[in-house]
Amino acid sequence: MSRVQRITVLGATGSIGLSTLDVIARHPDRYETFALSGYSRLDELLALCLKHAPVFAVVPDEAAAATLRAGLDAGGSRTEVLTGERGLCAVAADPQVDAVMAAIVGAAGLRPTLAAVQAGKKVLLANKEALVMSGALFMEAVRRNNAVLLPIDSEHNAIFQCLPGDYARGLDRVGVRRILLTASGGPFRQTPSAELERVTPEQACAHPNWSMGRKISVDSASMMNKGLELIEACWLFDAPPSRVEVVVHPQSVIHSLVDYVDGSVLAQLGNPDMRTPIANALAWPERIDSGVPPLDLFAIARLDFEAPDERRFPCLRLAREAAEAGNSAPAVLNAANEIAVDAFLRGRIRFPEIASMIGQVLEREPVVALDSLDAVFAADQRARELAGEWLTRHGR
Repeated sequence: MSRVQRITVLGATGSIGLSTLDVIARHPDRYETFALSGYSRLDELLALCLKHAPVFAVVPDEAAAATLRAGLDAGGSRTEVLTGERGLCAVAADPQVDAVMAAIVGAAGLRPTLAAVQAGKKVLLANKEALVMSGALFMEAVRRNNAVLLPIDSEHNAIFQCLPGDYARGLDRVGVRRILLTASGGPFRQTPSAELERVTPEQACAHPNWSMGRKISVDSASMMNKGLELIEACWLFDAPPSRVEVVVHPQSVIHSLVDYVDGSVLAQLGNPDMRTPIANALAWPERIDSGVPPLDLFAIARLDFEAPDERRFPCLRLAREAAEAGNSAPAVLNAANEIAVDAFLRGRIRFPEIASMIGQVLEREPVVALDSLDAVFAADQRARELAGEWLTRHGR
């Protein structure tokens, strides 16, 4: 490499952001931190700024900025503090930036991720919701601006590694029959359905294999996360929903597979640690040390697979139906899910009601074409309003 690459990490205090900074710190000769963003964990963001010395830090508003600036001044830091969505877009599109880790959770990550794409950056996509919401618009922006889009979700990164380099020519042309998207099944894979009414947010957030934030942990428990990943895979790899199959694999060792027409099935294996796909995308097309220990196949001893139970996990069915409907349906699905998960985490609804709320919002909101970013956010807002009405009707 001719020079050090400068990296913006959007969502630096989350699990993906922290893993990204860990990989960056292992390779100071290759990477340096240009900007970090955080939302509510200001103490953690301050510590990261003092450690990694970014040029910029981005927080939600001026009150948070004043708090962070005071801490930075006390620590002798020269990091400049920016605020809001405008600040996020600025550090994503800055001419000095080589790559952007897009790890802001939910719809809030769409505009800054798209700003990085429109600036022609190398975009490391961990914010699946951005692609779920804006699908065709997002991918067209990638092509138009010659951006490099690399998937960070372990499943999509695995698929990316198992596909031939020219897969953009079309799956049929490169001999791909199916994409097999693996799922751990989450903490409730074997929980009797009757007991799901009583599960707590703490139980839902206790993933058996991965360390994740609370929102994505609940999505994993409901299997909505896999549904969103199914939609994301369709856009990333130009595949119809019928050619993306979900396979429950409790060990989370095989991260996904690609089935070829000649009978070959290629799989990517590794320990369940997000530093592997992060290092893969950061260095692509090269390979670097991620800090992840070697996979011990003898310790694992067995690999199990089963079909997902869509009666137990109706969110997966709802996501597949939204993928098939296309247009605004995935944006509506995502927005309703964000409201439902927040309500569950606040104790306002029971776990099975997450799917009930989403299903009723999808039934009430007609599917429309999305020809602009404004239309995407209009669909998002309408779904949030309908989800709020659902909570009111049910006395929540």
